[in-house]
Amino acid sequence: MAEKLKIIPLGGLNEIGKNMTAYEYGGEIIVVDCGMAFPGDDMYGIDCVIPDVTYLVKNKSRLRGLFITHGHEDHIGAIPYVLKQVNIPIYCTRLTAGLIKLKLQEHGLVSSTKLVTVESGMTIRSGKFQVEFIHVNHSIPDSVAFAIHTRMGTVVHTGDFKIDSTPIDAEVIDLARFGELGKQGVLALLADSTNVERPGYTMSERAVGHTFTRQFTGCDKRIIVTTFASNVHRIQQVLDAAAACGRKVAVTGRSMENIMKVSTDLGYIKVPKNTLMELNRLKSLPPQQQVIVTTGSQGEEMSALYRMAFSTHKQVDVGPGDKVIISASAIPGNEVTVGRVINELFRKGVDVVYDKADMLHVSGHACQEELKIIHALVKPKFFIPLHGEQRMLQIHSRVAQSMGMDPRNICIADNGSVIELTTKHMKCETTVPSGEVFVDGSGVGDVGAVVLNDRRLLAAEGMIVVVLSMSSHDHQLLCQPEIVTRGFVYVKESEELLEELRNLAMDTVDHMSARRRRDNGEVCKAVRSAVSTYLYKHTKRSPMVIPMVTEL
Repeated sequence: MAEKLKIIPLGGLNEIGKNMTAYEYGGEIIVVDCGMAFPGDDMYGIDCVIPDVTYLVKNKSRLRGLFITHGHEDHIGAIPYVLKQVNIPIYCTRLTAGLIKLKLQEHGLVSSTKLVTVESGMTIRSGKFQVEFIHVNHSIPDSVAFAIHTRMGTVVHTGDFKIDSTPIDAEVIDLARFGELGKQGVLALLADSTNVERPGYTMSERAVGHTFTRQFTGCDKRIIVTTFASNVHRIQQVLDAAAACGRKVAVTGRSMENIMKVSTDLGYIKVPKNTLMELNRLKSLPPQQQVIVTTGSQGEEMSALYRMAFSTHKQVDVGPGDKVIISASAIPGNEVTVGRVINELFRKGVDVVYDKADMLHVSGHACQEELKIIHALVKPKFFIPLHGEQRMLQIHSRVAQSMGMDPRNICIADNGSVIELTTKHMKCETTVPSGEVFVDGSGVGDVGAVVLNDRRLLAAEGMIVVVLSMSSHDHQLLCQPEIVTRGFVYVKESEELLEELRNLAMDTVDHMSARRRRDNGEVCKAVRSAVSTYLYKHTKRSPMVIPMVTEL
């Protein structure tokens, strides 16, 4: 039987986030990335969503390594939760390792985890795989693509990338290496599809630095800048613009403080001399000498900017003497929360600068022309678009076909698809378990579809508790049922309805046979059915009805 290379996406397809892909060859498995996704608006109480790794747990003896492309949450956020199920060495670059280490410390996993730091250009042998680290540009330093070498052939996995000819750290993407691999022959390309809908090229990060300098120059207000905490180059440009304009900088927000510490310790942020100071000291300076860098670009309720806007921040009060620069675009789904913060800042008289046209934010993902360059250099036999919703994957397929690729050699897969490659053929006919695992507080996976559905019902319709006090001797009702409502009706205004529900519950129990009344489960079932039917008929609402039997 001919050898096969299996590629199994466990996350990142038909969605944004939760990126994770397994590669299986010769009985061994390596995994690329291990990300989380933010919960949707209808996922009440859920903190984050991680991939279902049932397949990896089942095959843990065959796992050889976890390789991480970069340090964003949608690529590293699930690591602590997965490590508690499978112990696997992690290979990544220096900044990525620093950010992962923070997570491992938080979860008490540092001593039990092998974390290996790798430089771009190096190749790591992991079982029957050789994984080559290739430098790329993205919105966080130390991002890499992988060339995964096996005896079957080479697979190029781009991770998130863009082509920036003027990056802040002067480290341009290693296009030459992609070209060399293309000449040697590439079996398959798996590439980022996030920005494939946008024609042209992504702007250079350096363009945002020019905007900062223009916004800072001549401004007599205190300046507050919010951006993604992980965008180290953006923070560097804020520091440089502040120093050039004679301003001092303070940082607030837990994730921003963590990133600053890791990045400065590892040398990825170079703080201009005498520019950084504590927030309490900064406040004593005149407004025109102050810059605050903060979290909250997505309107998160616990973030520092949100607390400033809604007057709950312990150290910063904002008003007409402030200019807030939002240097980020809203992640799809966050537009409402971002808008709420902007509106509140305007209400307080703050000068808010958030127009994308002013080059306050550039993407870290490749647009169509950059993707075409990678396709042209790599010249893969097979192509699997990654990292995107269905429309993005489909459009990326069309881009590949416009470059001359045979549509039969393109696979638009789903999470859990098993893509089998030989040197001549590709097929996708089987699947492995995949999906979403919900993290709620310290619970991982204990909240499932049934619990979520209950939470949605409670949020939408409220609940009614029917308390039935029954005799343990003859199982007759001892008194009228008690009705407790939450999120359904205001009791004082609906006493007539509640009285009807009490009578209905009593009649239902009274009309049950003595045998059925002895079974508390039967009693609850009958009362729930009767009350639910009555409520829908008279109110067109379907609250959660919870009967409770108390035997006395």
